[in-house]
Amino acid sequence: MKKRAIFPGSFDPLTLGHYDIIQRGITLFDELVIAIGINAEKKYMFSLEERTAFIAEAFAHEPKIKVMTYQGLTVDFCQKIDANFILRGLRNPGDFEFEKAIAHTNRKLSEIETVFLLTSSGKSFISSSIVRDVIRNGGDYTGLVPETVRVP
Repeated sequence: MKKRAIFPGSFDPLTLGHYDIIQRGITLFDELVIAIGINAEKKYMFSLEERTAFIAEAFAHEPKIKVMTYQGLTVDFCQKIDANFILRGLRNPGDFEFEKAIAHTNRKLSEIETVFLLTSSGKSFISSSIVRDVIRNGGDYTGLVPETVRVP
């Protein structure tokens, strides 16, 4: 059986922390779907098309990676595309507590397993919200994101 995982998130924008987890996660699975969640209630800095392009371009060289979008429950999306695992990155103890609760809920709703990877130490401080704040305030964001992320 093929080991297919999804790495869900809004990726607004893709950061070097995300990139790190994806690069390391791809070694664990036959296929990794970068699943961009669409939440109508959320106001994004980058359009869905821009976020998709940032990711697709960053991993164009990696045939085991697909980029897809989804709405609704992550476990429903997993079932729809026949994914057996959810990949999540952990930066700190706060992330662990939050992600643990989600993983337990997902496990209650389905047979899905969540796999956690610790973000590499030099990237554990990076979050999309910090990157957006740097961008909003005209700071140099280039050391926080892959080079495929460009602000017009």
